[in-house]
Amino acid sequence: MSTIAVPFSQPAIEYPDSDGLPMAESTLQYEWIVTIKTGLEHLFAEDASVFVAGDLFWYPEEGHPEISSAPDVLVAFGRPKGHRGSYRQWEEGGIAPQVVFEILSPGNRIGEMSAKFGFYQRYGVEEYYVYDPTPVRLDFSGFLRRGDRLIAIERIDGHVSPRLGVRFAMGAEGLGIVRPDGRPFISPEELARREEVERRRAEQAEQRADHERQRAEQADQRAEQERLRAEQALRELQELRSRMPPAGPKPIP
Repeated sequence: MSTIAVPFSQPAIEYPDSDGLPMAESTLQYEWIVTIKTGLEHLFAEDASVFVAGDLFWYPEEGHPEISSAPDVLVAFGRPKGHRGSYRQWEEGGIAPQVVFEILSPGNRIGEMSAKFGFYQRYGVEEYYVYDPTPVRLDFSGFLRRGDRLIAIERIDGHVSPRLGVRFAMGAEGLGIVRPDGRPFISPEELARREEVERRRAEQAEQRADHERQRAEQADQRAEQERLRAEQALRELQELRSRMPPAGPKPIP
């Protein structure tokens, strides 16, 4: 009896989109992740070749799903916007995210953060920023690539990101991030509040404009009525004159 050889196929490699853990361990950490991600999305909204993501798994090597990291915020220049389940570098033209942010929480451990630093240094991150927004700590640090290493930025207060163009400032209230046009990054809640204020102002301005249009229309109507009354009075006067006998000397009896 003859047998037919069945070609062996390798099982597809899975690259999980999630590790099952929440994006943030606290509301403060979550707020900062969203603030930075949203601010960067607005900053590069008109540039189709800048991809911004939050808590997205990044796989640098094809065939190695065990090698991954999920930065709180990543920015990849030269990559199109769009939805992704994960950032698979070999599908992204081999481009590694150039800028990465990590927002610390009480649950972060030294070993975990050391491993993240080693990952970003090894796989080509150009700028790495770490912020601890916990009120009792309020610490911000950054690193820039020099060759194959990430070197700490000595004076982070006032530092301008080479890639992003934003300026960082540390004050008593914590981190401030300022766009090149001078506008600060603000939280989604503050952004929504300001948008609501602007919406109400626009509505009030529109209401005032409508009121002025109504007043102008009413003034035009009154002017039209006056014109019609004047024309009517002129016609009545002309008709009255046409009925009067012609002026002249009376005949002598």
